[in-house]
Amino acid sequence: MRFLTSGESHGPALMGILEGLPAGLPISLDYLNAHLRRRQKGHGRGRRMQIETDEVQITAGVRHGHTLGSPIGLLMPNRDWKNWEETMAAGPIEGPVKRVVTVPRPGHADLVGGIKYGHEDLRNVLERASARETAMRVALGTVARRLLEEVGIVIASRVVSIGAISDPTPMDLPVANLNQRVDDSPVRCLGSEAEAEMVAAIDAAKEVGDTLGGIVEIYADGLPIGLGTYSQWDRKLEAAIGEAFLSMNAFKGIELGLGFESARVPGSLAHDELSPGPDPIHSPRRVNYLSNRGGGIVAGMSTGQPLVLRAAMKPIATLMQPLKSVHSLSGEAVEAHIERSDTCAVPAAAVIGESLLALVLAEFVLEKFGGDSLAELLPRVALWRELNPF
Repeated sequence: MRFLTSGESHGPALMGILEGLPAGLPISLDYLNAHLRRRQKGHGRGRRMQIETDEVQITAGVRHGHTLGSPIGLLMPNRDWKNWEETMAAGPIEGPVKRVVTVPRPGHADLVGGIKYGHEDLRNVLERASARETAMRVALGTVARRLLEEVGIVIASRVVSIGAISDPTPMDLPVANLNQRVDDSPVRCLGSEAEAEMVAAIDAAKEVGDTLGGIVEIYADGLPIGLGTYSQWDRKLEAAIGEAFLSMNAFKGIELGLGFESARVPGSLAHDELSPGPDPIHSPRRVNYLSNRGGGIVAGMSTGQPLVLRAAMKPIATLMQPLKSVHSLSGEAVEAHIERSDTCAVPAAAVIGESLLALVLAEFVLEKFGGDSLAELLPRVALWRELNPF
C-alpha cells in the first residue's frame, strides 16, 4: 500500500492517491468528512479553520460505496483559493507578483527550501511546506482506518501536554471510548483541571504573539500479534511508524511505550515479564504479558497488546511577534515574515497522528495477510487470531 499527496496551501485543491487497498471495503463521504472535521477543532487554531470546510470528494477507486481495488483518488478544494487565484495561478500573469515572500521564518522550510530549489520568492516553498497538506493525509488515513475497523483494530488519541502544562490523568478507559471522551475537550485532554490550564496557557501565548507545542499520545488496540518483522531493518513496525510521524510538520520526536524513560531505569523495570495463560492446558492463550512497557511492539513486531506511542510537536514557526531573520535578497537584518497561522495546533496534531498510524498499520496488515478483496482478507485475519489469540 502506498499514497501520495499534492497541492499547495492556497492552491485550488489538495489531492491524494491511495493505492493497494482491497476491493469491497465500505466507505462513505460522511465518514471521511467526520474525521476531517475533528482535525479542524482545538483551542488555539487560526482563522483558516473558519474559512475551510475540509470536505473531500472521491474521484476514483470507489463505486456505489465500496472500494474497487484500483487506486483511490481524493480531492479537497480550498475555499480560500478564490482570494489567491492570481497569486497562486499556474499560468503566467501580467504585472508584478503579489504576496512575494523574501524573509524566512526561523524554524520553517522557507530558507533552506529556497536555497535548495533556487526560489527567490519563498512562497514557492511555504505553500507546499504548510501544515495544510496534513488535511489530505487525514483523509487518506481515514480510508485506511476504515480497513482497520473491519479487522478489529481501533485507533484513538489524546493530548498529554501543551507547553509546560501536563495532564497526569491516567488512561483508564478502553481505546474504543477515548475519542468520544476527549473530542468534547477544546484541547483533547482527559483531565478537567489540566484542560483549564492548557486553555489559559494558549490564550496567554496568543496575547504576546507566541506559539505553543506539546505532546500527543496515540493508541491502537486490537492488533494481531506479529505485524512487522525483526528480519530486515526497514520492515520493522516501529521503523515505519517513526518514519511516518517524523514526516509530519513540526513533529520532532517519537517514543513507544516507556520510550526515553526506559533509558533511565534498570532492565528489571524496562521489559515486560511473561506468565502462563489462565489455563495453559485448555486455553489457546498460552502466554500473558504482565505489563506493556514496550508499547505493544518488541523487536519490530506487534505483541498483540495495545500500541502506545507519544509524539512531540514543537511550537509553530510563524509568530505574530516575529523572531529575528535576514532578508534573503539584500542580506539585511529584519523581522521574520508573518503568515496567517495558529497559536497552538497540538489537539489537531493528535488527530493527524491517528491517521499517520492508520496508514502504517493498514500497510502492515495487508503485507501480512494479503488478499485482493475484503472477502479474502477477513478470513485470513480471523484464522490467525484463532490460532494466536491475544
